[in-house]
Amino acid sequence: MLDSFSAYLPSPPFLIPLHRVLLCFAGVHSTKFTFTNNCPYTIWPGTLTGGGGAQLSSTGFELASKASSTLNVPAPWSGRFWARSFCSTDSNGKFTCQTAECGSGQIGCNGAGAIPPATLVELTLAANNGQDFYDVSLVDGFNLPVSITPQGGSGKCSATACPVDVNANCPSELAVKNSNGATISCKSACVAFNQPQYCCTGAFGSPQSCPPTGYSMYFKGKCPLAYSYAFDDKTSTFTCSGGPNYAITFCP
Repeated sequence: MLDSFSAYLPSPPFLIPLHRVLLCFAGVHSTKFTFTNNCPYTIWPGTLTGGGGAQLSSTGFELASKASSTLNVPAPWSGRFWARSFCSTDSNGKFTCQTAECGSGQIGCNGAGAIPPATLVELTLAANNGQDFYDVSLVDGFNLPVSITPQGGSGKCSATACPVDVNANCPSELAVKNSNGATISCKSACVAFNQPQYCCTGAFGSPQSCPPTGYSMYFKGKCPLAYSYAFDDKTSTFTCSGGPNYAITFCP
């Protein structure tokens, strides 16, 4: 797991599915990420570097509906991206969001991770022999649809996504609602119940002892390519070589 992320996850912390331990190294080239907001409202993407590495030049920014923004990431690198929604600034200048809040009080997350539920895009750039690993994860629950698509590169380099609104039919015991009673995010069972059989901890800390549950299968049924729980590796981790750039689209 990513020890540097544990402060931002419920206790006990999730096993991070992407490579279990992600490492950061000194940069050798730059990967361009293009973020596009296809949602019908403004969002605020956040970034977090893992493994104790230096944070990126931007740790959070505003992205209007139908707008795009680019961010250059020095590789090798590992970390995650997500988007916050329903955000506002109070009379004291404190910035907060109703979904995927990072708790910094600012648009920049400044090294803080998303507070679940949050749809995550996780990456390790230029890891084994220059190969990239990437996934979309619902292990921390869901707040917004997202896709990640390699641009260039070599190998299979498939896109992956959770392109549907999981909130629409979120089980009531997992649903996070706003003041009007609308579901704005959907907890994972681990976030909701903090039980070893859902978090894959303790006696359930292996793929053999922690199979899918009815709750994780709900997420998997909606988004077959995304991680639905900690050990969902076989259908959810993707690779690309040759230093591709990436397009990340919210509400694809």
